[in-house]
Amino acid sequence: MQIIKDHQLIDNNWHFISDDSELPATGNITVSLPRWQQQDPALLNHDGKIGVRLTSTDTTEQISNLDKLALIELDFPVFTDGRLFSHARLLRSKLAYNGEIRAVGNYLADQVFYLSRVGVNAFQLEQRSIPVALAALNDFSVKYQASTI
Repeated sequence: MQIIKDHQLIDNNWHFISDDSELPATGNITVSLPRWQQQDPALLNHDGKIGVRLTSTDTTEQISNLDKLALIELDFPVFTDGRLFSHARLLRSKLAYNGEIRAVGNYLADQVFYLSRVGVNAFQLEQRSIPVALAALNDFSVKYQASTI
């Protein structure tokens, strides 16, 4: 499957591992924030890159060892839940996170421009929505509000 990262199509080489699944021996993986909090030391020794998936009810201040994470996924439960926009903004501006922030879940291709303005630089969407999302990244040439980018 392909995703959009930094305005380009790339292959997704990350896998989300649910809390009840065994960790693979190798590979780039993301886990839930509760699993990260419980297994942080063991996960830091994983053979591959590590990421954390945040839900809208998580808080960014709960993330330990933020500098060790290569990816933060923002899992949108529904497109009308905007709390993850705030998470992205806090990660970039307050916590100075420089890694990849990826939107996953139920959001609209029309929202990618606004997500990019608050710091999201990667988007996992249904494959049919990718052309619309790529175009939406260039929806506006003049921006009035400040941005994290």
